[in-house]
Amino acid sequence: MRGVVVVTGVMVAGKSTVAQALVMGVPPTPFRQWGSLPRSAHVRGDVFRRMIVSGREEFVPGAAPGGEAEAQLRLRHRLSAATADAYAEAGFTAVVQDVLLGEELSAYVDLVRTRPLYVVVLAPSPETVADREAGRERNGYGAWTVEGLDGALRASTPRIGLWLDTSALTVAETVDAILAGWERARVA
Repeated sequence: MRGVVVVTGVMVAGKSTVAQALVMGVPPTPFRQWGSLPRSAHVRGDVFRRMIVSGREEFVPGAAPGGEAEAQLRLRHRLSAATADAYAEAGFTAVVQDVLLGEELSAYVDLVRTRPLYVVVLAPSPETVADREAGRERNGYGAWTVEGLDGALRASTPRIGLWLDTSALTVAETVDAILAGWERARVA
């Protein structure tokens, strides 16, 4: 399994945990062995946002279209796509994890040159996300709402790749579902 895998969904959908489990492995089952992706890299999209130390503008609801916040979001996406391509070119499976909703997902897919390219959309129920968020020490939502992001996910995100309702799935079960549905996840 080579190429680039994009794991997306709303905040607190489990993207980081699932992406890390894909690259590191979780206890073996009939579908998965230890180190499911033994030569792999985890590309965290948010790292590129945090690299802007001075002058960072957060992309928040109501941000001016075409403004600085949107420009920085696009830069973040270009950087993570180029990083994924570089890892793939070096023989690693690059697992990218970021919030890519609406047309941002299609735009991101267009940025990645590597083939094969896979997309996995984690889509737990908004109630599950709200429960997870309430149980966290740090708040991931800030200016966003669970309902607002979930609405963008379900109403405007293209139905490409493998969509999983992970509301009742453990991390291991989610990894199993991804590995079992690998070909359905392939978008290019």
